[in-house]
Amino acid sequence: MSRITLPRGARRLTVAATAAAAVLLAAVPAAAHVEVEAKGAQALAENVELTFTAESESATAGITELRIVLPEGITPADVAYGTGPEGWSLTATADGYSVKGPAVKVGENAEHSIVVRQLPDAKELVFKTLQTYSDGKVDRWIELAEKGGDGHGHGHGNEAPVLKLKAAAPGAQSVSPTPSAPPTPSAEPTPSTEKTPVDATAQAADTGKDDDGGLSGGAWAGIVAAVLAVVAAAVLLVRRRGSAQA
Repeated sequence: MSRITLPRGARRLTVAATAAAAVLLAAVPAAAHVEVEAKGAQALAENVELTFTAESESATAGITELRIVLPEGITPADVAYGTGPEGWSLTATADGYSVKGPAVKVGENAEHSIVVRQLPDAKELVFKTLQTYSDGKVDRWIELAEKGGDGHGHGHGNEAPVLKLKAAAPGAQSVSPTPSAPPTPSAEPTPSTEKTPVDATAQAADTGKDDDGGLSGGAWAGIVAAVLAVVAAAVLLVRRRGSAQA
């Protein structure tokens, strides 16, 4: 069988193309991402459990926190914590919630679930997510997929998780707004737990009186101490004069 020998110029082009392909493959971002799914994902459905799975793309650190931004139509008060990694807990934020705790094992995915009081009347829900690792690294899954000519989304590898919703069931309606804390009866501001600065002069003046307007025990003790000091000084003076006359 005859051996095919490429010209020198062709061999150089082949080597260059191979090297370029290797660089491009190395530049491709990891396939890790955050997913959200739910059974009964339907507009206006009530008490729906959503499960989030955050895939790990670190070989040296474990996931410690997921910060979720809720889409329009869902408030932090509408969310109840379901399950999550051992030791993790949920904390409401201004625009969503965060679940965090001890770092999961390096390389393991972090999965947690929430129960939403009612899903909004929409076709899809976007949950922007920040994924934090024990070494401080943060993956930002916040991009919105761009619609292409084929109707499919085309992003850049950091798309936010999206939950597709079926159309609302016939007759389904929005429930009443999530109950909020009742307003404070008094118009006065709520007392703060911080210490209120005290005027040192006023405080010193108050220590000399009890609530009934009389002298306090501390004031009486001060008076007695002053009298004893005067008596001691007088006795000492008398003794010195006696010693001088002798």
